Amino acid sequence: MKNLLKALAAFVTLFLSASAVAATAWQEGVNYSLVENMPRSGAAPGQIEVVEVFSYGCPACNVFAPTVRKLRQGLPANVKFGFVPASFNTAEDWPMLQRAFCTAQLLGVADKSHDAMFDAIWKTGELSLVDPSTGQLKRPLPTIEDAARFYSKHAGVKVADFVAMANSMSIDIKMKDADAYVRLYRVDHTPTIVVNNKYRTDPQMAGGNPQLVELVNWLVAKETKK
Repeated sequence: MKNLLKALAAFVTLFLSASAVAATAWQEGVNYSLVENMPRSGAAPGQIEVVEVFSYGCPACNVFAPTVRKLRQGLPANVKFGFVPASFNTAEDWPMLQRAFCTAQLLGVADKSHDAMFDAIWKTGELSLVDPSTGQLKRPLPTIEDAARFYSKHAGVKVADFVAMANSMSIDIKMKDADAYVRLYRVDHTPTIVVNNKYRTDPQMAGGNPQLVELVNWLVAKETKK
């Protein structure tokens, strides 16, 4: 029994040492970038803000979606998580998908339908961007009316109400704000994670999706200590 306890203690010590090494191994400029002189976060005092810049039309974001769920579930209570929809890939319907997300957000159904929206594009084909018979982009691509029918089915929003909101000035402003955020943080690919308006990273910089979860939690802890 004594030998077993010694072995267990040695294992715990080794595990904690390995964790400490991993925690100090993250390098600025390699695993994450420092974005200096940014505006203060909109989060409440004491809160840390974590944002994913994404698009429903981005295949990498679709693959990354389960990691985002895991990340959100494991973040501490002082973290506010949010999404910013990108529109820079105009050829693949990203502006329409940005408009759809902003509309769903303003109507309060974005979280409820988030995973289903990815599935509609990449799994069920309900809003597919690609013609399965040719492997080419659809012509025409899905419209905001098609997205409205999706949200009617999955979130209970009337099609006419969704379309009216989508074409409103409020949504135009939200889209412009999202585009400004993408430019401000120099985001040129998705998915990208921004931590507390200060650090920018992505799965490739972190070394993979599981590593990105560890890195974001490390950056959150780093900011929380301040």
